[in-house]
Amino acid sequence: MSSQAWTDAENDLIVADYFAMLADDVTGRPYNKAEHRRQLLPLLNNRSEGSVEFKHQNISAVLKGLGEVWITGYKPAFNFQGSLIDAVARWLAMNPDWAHRSLSSRPMEGLAEAAQLWVGPAPTLTNQPPPDELEQMLHIARKFDVAARDERNRALGKAGEERVLKYERDALTAVGREDLAQQIRWVSEEDGDGAGYDIASFDADGRQRLIEVKTTNGWERTPFHISRNELAVADERREEWCLFRLWNFARTPKAFELRPPLDAHVSLTATSFQASFH
Repeated sequence: MSSQAWTDAENDLIVADYFAMLADDVTGRPYNKAEHRRQLLPLLNNRSEGSVEFKHQNISAVLKGLGEVWITGYKPAFNFQGSLIDAVARWLAMNPDWAHRSLSSRPMEGLAEAAQLWVGPAPTLTNQPPPDELEQMLHIARKFDVAARDERNRALGKAGEERVLKYERDALTAVGREDLAQQIRWVSEEDGDGAGYDIASFDADGRQRLIEVKTTNGWERTPFHISRNELAVADERREEWCLFRLWNFARTPKAFELRPPLDAHVSLTATSFQASFH
């Protein structure tokens, strides 16, 4: 069996095959991994089945870094070739509809029957992955500006906000505060962007709760963009403002909250500058 580095042609073949399986996986259509592997092997340069399986795990790791969903049956494996990252990026560039597929733009489909949204702890130093794995993931995210991609995906952002709107209404209704649930406002939808938050909700005791929603199909450490105005409002209204981070949205949405000051939780990096004349 070949022990040489995978060629670009081989990487392109296995990446395309992986995405064919992934499309079935995320929509619940049955597919057969062994059959996919059998059809792929004759097209490769004398690769073993074990080599193909490990390469599938490498692709999962690349997709994790890109803030994308991956096949859960292929646990991400790290220390992959840079050429594999490029192959995945090529596939995504040639298939732009993938970012706007129905699984990331289904605002209310099934939400009435959706299970309670799981809200857990935020990422911290104590629950981060091994440093080499984390650096690989963050390197990919920076290289391809994953945060900007999610920010541009308006359908994804709107679907996330709508999911949080339902969560807030359900939470207040569950504690007998239907009166407050009826007063929740979807500010970004009703008034447009600019308020520095997306949803005006309430705590059970009636205190205002200003929620900025950030949504990704990726894992919990996928970077996100936050505007100067959002940071300003977070600083001015620290007792009321919170960032609600939705992740794994395409499969089983999960979430955590961040409270100001945000730089206590995340590293804030300037990505653009305003130029003023002297």
